[in-house]
Amino acid sequence: MNSVADVWETVLSQLRRDLSETTMAAWFDELEPVDIQGNVFLLHCSNDFKRGYVQSLYAERIKTALRDLFSTDFDLRILDDGAFQELRGGTACRGNGRFTSEEFTFESFVVGPSNRLAYAASVAVAEHPAQNYNPLLIYGDSGLGKTHLINAIANVIRKNDPRSKIVYAKGDDMINELVEAIREGSTAEMREKYRAADLLLVDDVQFIAGKKQIQEEFFHTFNTLYESGRQIVLTSDRPPSEMTMLENRLRTRFEWGLLVDVEPPDFETRLAIVKNKSAALGISLPDSAASYIAENVTANVRQLEGTINKIQAYKSILGSDADEETVNLAMRDILKHSSEYIPTPEAILDYISKYYSVEESVIRGQQRVRDAVIARQIAMYLIRSITNLSLEDIGRIFDNRDHSTVHYSINQVEAKMKKDPAFAEMVKALKTNINSRH
Repeated sequence: MNSVADVWETVLSQLRRDLSETTMAAWFDELEPVDIQGNVFLLHCSNDFKRGYVQSLYAERIKTALRDLFSTDFDLRILDDGAFQELRGGTACRGNGRFTSEEFTFESFVVGPSNRLAYAASVAVAEHPAQNYNPLLIYGDSGLGKTHLINAIANVIRKNDPRSKIVYAKGDDMINELVEAIREGSTAEMREKYRAADLLLVDDVQFIAGKKQIQEEFFHTFNTLYESGRQIVLTSDRPPSEMTMLENRLRTRFEWGLLVDVEPPDFETRLAIVKNKSAALGISLPDSAASYIAENVTANVRQLEGTINKIQAYKSILGSDADEETVNLAMRDILKHSSEYIPTPEAILDYISKYYSVEESVIRGQQRVRDAVIARQIAMYLIRSITNLSLEDIGRIFDNRDHSTVHYSINQVEAKMKKDPAFAEMVKALKTNINSRH
């Protein structure tokens, strides 16, 4: 095959046949293909917990997929940051054990109506950090290019000033890091790392909402960086106004600078992405095939690029041309999911839990805290409208409540949707996002 990335994309495609998208997103999103050394497949994962979990529960599945692909047995090794850096024999831009990627540049980002403002703001921040928009917060659904843009910012700033201290972290990793720092008594070192940054990039910052101690730490880190004229760039899946568990003092600070959203790309932008990705991989894709992909893969940029990666994989494995048959083969799983996918109650609860930053056990349980009640009622409403489960079945999911309680909760949501257009739009957006998460 052309690259270890092609191999990994093929392995992931096989894993998706047996594992849910929730599982794939939860445990495989931070795994990065590194190399194949003999019969050892190397991955890198900065998150210690996820690395251990994947190694213990999914290593055999990965090795089976590799054996199916190459008709020979493989061992699997998942590197931590130290082993990865030693293997590469160089330095990396680090933050919370994560690396920014030099592959993401502004030149390789396809600009369209859905992301033009976010692109322009990112370029302005990269060229003049802490002078134009500070903080810059980019929000939107997953797979639309937010991470690409913040990595591109880092790459420009690093190029312009190689001495810049750039720290990149994900919101959920910051929480894990704080817990570990408290356990080891190293919170001072953690604070120093973040507060010494010239550029702080935080992906999926919504995950810190509702976590009192990490919000406290982040508040003081934010103030330190902002007051000393250093740039902060954040991404999230929604604007601060919709992060119901976020402290007001953080919400106002997030809104100090510039909020920009990215939306799903239109057809012309999707077509340009398909052609750019194909050219980058050296694939000669007929215009009719490129248009077919752009018309049918509409959810996000990641799916578009994944389709081209699969075409490349089939081309490398089977020696196939990028013809109609190969394109159909590469798109088969996506089109199948598009027509057959119905979110499970568990998937709906998982999304609502993350959206409201309320634990699933609390949503299912009896607590009457306001955010828990709202999240519970909306979850019941969405499970009813998406899965069409009976009221009795839904009640069993929520701590064995009776059907009248479920009926009341659903009525409450419907009544509020009629009275409050903004609330209705929010619920509709939740439903759309849940249906498109496959």
